[in-house]
Amino acid sequence: MSVDAISNDPFIRNFLARLPLEFRDTFSVPQLVALKEAALGRREWGTHPMDVRHSLKFWRWHYYFVFVAGRNRRDMTRREENLAHVLGLAAVATLLMVPSLLGYLVLSKLGVWDLFQSMLA
Repeated sequence: MSVDAISNDPFIRNFLARLPLEFRDTFSVPQLVALKEAALGRREWGTHPMDVRHSLKFWRWHYYFVFVAGRNRRDMTRREENLAHVLGLAAVATLLMVPSLLGYLVLSKLGVWDLFQSMLA
């Protein structure tokens, strides 16, 4: 990164503005880049299968939301793994129960369920 590019960076400008005058010119470009990365992280999210970003305006105020989803590539703790398994099982159970319940309700409403019961009796 060049001297001009790093000196125009908003994070670096704000950082240097908070320092005493005698220290502002003592940092080299690699040091400033390292400070920025340490403070903000690399922020290399990459691309996601689902990336929704939108803003909404209500009168004078603007609100934004970001929804990002994709495969988790981080190392998880044992507790996080257990929670992920429980949530996965709950999702599968929901995906199985909702269509079954809807099917039962539709068959009951149409009277088809009564036909099955009369055939079994």
